[in-house]
Amino acid sequence: MSDEETFASSFSAERRRGLAERLTSFLSQYSHLSDSYIIEFFTEDLWHTLPSKWQPVLQDLSYPQIADLLLDCTNGDRRYPSVWPLSLLAFRASAHALAFPREQRRERGSAAGSVKPEEFLENQSQSSLLGHIFRKHVKPKKQHEIRKLGTLVKQLCTQTDCNRVVDVGSGQGHLTRFLSFGLGLSVTAIEADRTLVAMASKFDGQLLWALEKERQKKNCASQLPVCQSFPRHVAGWVNPKASWEAFVKQLRAADCKSECPPTPSGPSKKRLRGSEHQVRMSSGGSTLSDAHSHDSNKNESEEELSAEDCCSCIRPVCPERVHLEENSHQRCRAFVLTGLHACGDLSATLLRHFVHCPHVRGITSVACCYMKITTRENPTPPGLVTPPVPPPPPGREPRPSEFGYPMSSWVRGLPGHRLSYKAREGACHAVEDYVRRLREESELLRTHCYRAMLETFVRDTRPDLRRAGIQTIKKAHLLPFTEYARLGLARVGLPPELALDPERVEALLKQQGRVVVYFSLALLLAPVVETLVLLDRMMYLQENGVDSQLVPLFDPNFSPRNFVLVALKPCG
Repeated sequence: MSDEETFASSFSAERRRGLAERLTSFLSQYSHLSDSYIIEFFTEDLWHTLPSKWQPVLQDLSYPQIADLLLDCTNGDRRYPSVWPLSLLAFRASAHALAFPREQRRERGSAAGSVKPEEFLENQSQSSLLGHIFRKHVKPKKQHEIRKLGTLVKQLCTQTDCNRVVDVGSGQGHLTRFLSFGLGLSVTAIEADRTLVAMASKFDGQLLWALEKERQKKNCASQLPVCQSFPRHVAGWVNPKASWEAFVKQLRAADCKSECPPTPSGPSKKRLRGSEHQVRMSSGGSTLSDAHSHDSNKNESEEELSAEDCCSCIRPVCPERVHLEENSHQRCRAFVLTGLHACGDLSATLLRHFVHCPHVRGITSVACCYMKITTRENPTPPGLVTPPVPPPPPGREPRPSEFGYPMSSWVRGLPGHRLSYKAREGACHAVEDYVRRLREESELLRTHCYRAMLETFVRDTRPDLRRAGIQTIKKAHLLPFTEYARLGLARVGLPPELALDPERVEALLKQQGRVVVYFSLALLLAPVVETLVLLDRMMYLQENGVDSQLVPLFDPNFSPRNFVLVALKPCG
């Protein structure tokens, strides 16, 4: 990906406003789909809420036909078993046209017919573009994400002439390690979960020990460049309602408490010399990060780690080429913010700090968990983690600008801009994964029907018990429904031996195809909802004088939340 592809602005302010208007109009028209719960398919008779002309052409579709005719926006050879009404064709076309493209125009990362990117063709669990040191403790999905996001952050640092990075919601520190040890950046990582922070420090030590072994084996000390600093891991919470000044104050306090470099953790406890922090391990003297730009057959004496989707906190670092004076804590040097799958309002908080804090030069924001975003209608959505700080004074109403959505004044002023909890939760679903299930006619497709059937029997006995949490029943798709029901009924406090009418069970099972079609129609709206949320954030930045670019950085077949919002503050 070139710098031009990454940072160029492709949408004018006028185009963005027009797109926002079309998105809100379209989504409000079909909110009955995006707001519906598939587990209520039978209890709310959802099938008959569809337009009457849609029902006959949809009910007999095979699973592969659902994938090809509804969900796959790239399919150019659609063959219809019957004539579709224009309203259905318009619905599908509009949903595809309004959503941001989820793949790069010149996608080179995936092999044809492969779920995983090419970097995993030789080994399903190890990226060929990532050295072994950085793969340790890291799942393949995260290896892919950290390699690509780390490279993008490095580009941003180069463009801003700033080598300081703050990794927000850093989890076990996989991205932090790659940025620090692999790319030579000075990184501060903030994570709310102290257990994860302790793991991150432990993994740092293991990496240092592995590097020491390589150094001794190759006797390559002379090839090691002088380091900037060891990564700093901070356990702390960033209050989404706090000012950027409070945020910077939190960072200064964290820097003051910065610990000593981690001790190599392994059979040999030798401490590495400071100059061995950023590692050159290949005979040619290239850094670990050079594995990104070379071909996948390169000798793997280098590596990268990738972290889990951890949703936590924030914290910045002070940047570059400034003399460290005894009293320089009054000044905070520039830094770049990054957050890999920062959950709910955390992504919005990062953007607000980026806009208002004069020390933040750039940002790369990868969002997730849209259902945990706060809104005026739902300021405390399910799953929202409350901060360990006193609540606001009684009687103080949150300002509209304090919510996670909408952030921009423009979207906030549009009629129909509201997004329900269910619509935002649906936006987190993986369309590409469901398309694969449809084409494979997977047995997993029956689970939605099973849960919707169970809902009918639960409400027959307890009408007041609506959408009770049952949690995942292991390998539910391999069970007969009667066994699934027995396990599910017990989880909601009903007798497992509850009598089920066999004829009714059979009749409901025959409607599984309809359940799958209805879910697919709602799923078609998921990328549209995500587009509106992310466009709102781009417009918020634009309203504050900052242009931005939305980059589909990750392979969506491998990493569903694949968009990265990238922004640089204008010079001067």
